[in-house]
Amino acid sequence: MLKIGCHLSSSKGFCAMGADALKINANTFQFFTRNPRGSKAKEIDASDVERFIKIAHDNNFGKIIAHAPYTINPCSNNEKTREFAWQTMADDLKRMEYLPGNLYNFHPGSHVGQGSEEGIRLICETLNSILFKDMSTTVLLETMSGKGTEIGRSFEEIRAIIDGVELKDKIGVCMDTCHIHDGGYDIVNNLEGVLDEFDRVIGIGYLKAVHLNDSMNPVGSHKDRHAKIGQGEIGLNALVNVVNNPRLQGLPFCLETPNELDGYKAEIELLRGFYAGG
Repeated sequence: MLKIGCHLSSSKGFCAMGADALKINANTFQFFTRNPRGSKAKEIDASDVERFIKIAHDNNFGKIIAHAPYTINPCSNNEKTREFAWQTMADDLKRMEYLPGNLYNFHPGSHVGQGSEEGIRLICETLNSILFKDMSTTVLLETMSGKGTEIGRSFEEIRAIIDGVELKDKIGVCMDTCHIHDGGYDIVNNLEGVLDEFDRVIGIGYLKAVHLNDSMNPVGSHKDRHAKIGQGEIGLNALVNVVNNPRLQGLPFCLETPNELDGYKAEIELLRGFYAGG
């Protein structure tokens, strides 16, 4: 069964997100753990979480994805910025234990002139200080488009982070189709070759989720501008191939296209219609 959903607002709690997912025929979703600009997180309502877990179980949801705020940068050249990232991520991972067995995604960050090697070292330092043996959450490194001084612009940079993480069973990767396209990986004409390279460099077993987005820009642009499904440079056919690829079956696919709920519902129905698995 295709596990597909979109990014949903968490402002009204987990049950509300579960209800919104069902309205649009989704069986997974993504949400921000707190304001995406990084404010203090709301208190978790344990009863709300319990009710959501029942909704997810009864409707055969896939794993859901919590997304860290965009403002965190664990490889900043500013110590206070790195400390903020550490505090935010550590708190998020404790809170995620209310939702055992799910995923926590973050942008690795930007080295802001320190160089990728130092940036990777600092990311690993943060991860090694917040991951713990008993946690049930898998932390995902998101593939990035390579704008500015972003870390994660290549599979090699993602692998270098994994190599520096001590608890490797707690780490994974979220592949963003827009990001890797803009980063120079040609998933339109050579999806199998891109997945072969991912497997060779990182290992396909580390791939735990896919952000399914079209792109406003040509391959290799390093710009990161999402487009609606079928309205960008990647196109509907290539994204249908992603959804149907045998090596990606069972993963949660999450739309981050510029849409409201009605638009997400239409895209989910479109992609379900092309899904070979039924």
